[in-house]
Amino acid sequence: MDEQTAVQLVYRPQSADTLVGLRVRERIKRTGLLLRGVFLALWVGHWLLSAVGRGSIDVVSTVLVLFVVLVVWGYPRLQAAHVQRIIGWQGEYHATVSAAGLACRNDHSSLVQKWSVFQGYRETAGHFVLLSRDPNIMCLDVLPKRGVHEAGDLDRLRAILDQHTTRV
Repeated sequence: MDEQTAVQLVYRPQSADTLVGLRVRERIKRTGLLLRGVFLALWVGHWLLSAVGRGSIDVVSTVLVLFVVLVVWGYPRLQAAHVQRIIGWQGEYHATVSAAGLACRNDHSSLVQKWSVFQGYRETAGHFVLLSRDPNIMCLDVLPKRGVHEAGDLDRLRAILDQHTTRV
């Protein structure tokens, strides 16, 4: 990798990083968001029709609807926490972004991905989220901006991403 243009990031993954990636994926795909919305609407609709039909609110069905609302709202957070349990123990990550692609290593593994793996990226306030090319966007790479330690590296990183993949 060309050390002149490569950008180094050093960071410890956090659950919030994964949550940002999942939210970006959700906004782009929309399928999961739509399904969760329909599921929630069906539950709330059933609860409302039951309450109107009986003329009173049933405690058990109300508790179940509140539980469903909590699960639907918390599902992305549960996913992010699960991913954190899987990768959190691996310690500090060292990512190198260059014209060749993305190389990431830690004490237990290393991974090199060429730009052809990615359909594009989205920038958020604190992250760059790279999205895989597969139709379901099953793979996300989240690069937290806090991992950049040199002045000007964010601009260089943005330039590398713009040159080798597209903003989505």
